[in-house]
Amino acid sequence: MLVLGLDSAGQGASAALLRDGSVVAARAAAADRSQAEILLPMIAEVLGEAHTDPLGLDLIATTTGPGSFTGLRIAIATARGLALAAGVPAVGVSRLAAVAARFPPERRAGRGLLVALDTRRDDFFLQLFTDTEGDPHLASAERAASALPDIPLLLAGDAAPRLAAALKGRDIAIARGFDFPCAEEVARLGAILSRDGTASPPRPFYLRAPDTTLPRRAASS
Repeated sequence: MLVLGLDSAGQGASAALLRDGSVVAARAAAADRSQAEILLPMIAEVLGEAHTDPLGLDLIATTTGPGSFTGLRIAIATARGLALAAGVPAVGVSRLAAVAARFPPERRAGRGLLVALDTRRDDFFLQLFTDTEGDPHLASAERAASALPDIPLLLAGDAAPRLAAALKGRDIAIARGFDFPCAEEVARLGAILSRDGTASPPRPFYLRAPDTTLPRRAASS
């Protein structure tokens, strides 16, 4: 099974091609507002490295949020367009779940896994993974500190160090070097969801309404 994984919903973009769970090719780059310019060339590079094209794919998986309004829509539109052209399914994957997939229970050393992603504001995109999977939510540091269960925690995600500073006095470890959702894990999760029959088409998932303002004429009409 040849699966293409995509992510551009944060401060960067990545693409990875997996064959039966093994990485064939992968690319990643930091980018703040240029995901649209770098994602398609990345896809072309990973497909070229594998000597294939979109018609050779079996599945396309992309992150759907939470994250940058523009960035996540770029990846979703790209995945949908490629899937339509190739005649293959496209599935959506949570960015929080993609980070958590790097830390299965045996790697958590008995800790609950708290994924914290940057919102570019004072709050956080959060999800707690223990024996069960908590709900993704948006919270300030103060709210998170008061709502989290009193258990040892492993913090992962690009906002983990900032959140850790607000959780002083708690038993916390920070997973270093695993800040962003990885297109490889996006592809793996997409394949799992597809096999389980729990996959759904990629649709934007927001924990906060986009920052948009109606034109004055439209707002007054």
